[in-house]
Amino acid sequence: MKKNRTIPVLALMALLSPAAHAGPFGDDLARCLVDSTTMDDRAALVRWMFAAASAHPAVASIAAVSPEDLDKANAATGNLIMKLLTETCRERAQKAVTYEGAATIQMSFQVLGQVAAGELFSSPEVTKAMSGLEKYVDSKKLEALKQDTRAAPPATPPAAPGK
Repeated sequence: MKKNRTIPVLALMALLSPAAHAGPFGDDLARCLVDSTTMDDRAALVRWMFAAASAHPAVASIAAVSPEDLDKANAATGNLIMKLLTETCRERAQKAVTYEGAATIQMSFQVLGQVAAGELFSSPEVTKAMSGLEKYVDSKKLEALKQDTRAAPPATPPAAPGK
């Protein structure tokens, strides 16, 4: 018998996709996903996001993740997704899909991914590492940009392409 892989794949894609908006049932599912995961679950999710992103050619040379580590991250995240959708948040997931469609699963997992990423970037170690950027940013030029913006009259936004 062939397994339906649509929902888990949508959930996985959602973790790395731009934000979208859900309806009330999707919002309820998103709350359940966040409330039902521990910091360790969200850390595992961040590890999976990092491991998956390390395959991109732009970062592959600085982020070596072994195939075994990627498989472990895939397994941990797959197990978490299945537990959340088929056990912990099952009723909410069913309602979200029934009333708002399968895409609401993706949107709900985006919220969980954002919470997990927020925890990653709020880490003191990550904040310290990111502070190294300051020595390459010209604060005087940024201040001048801000002053120029205040002095300039409001501009009419350009028309969208094709209009």
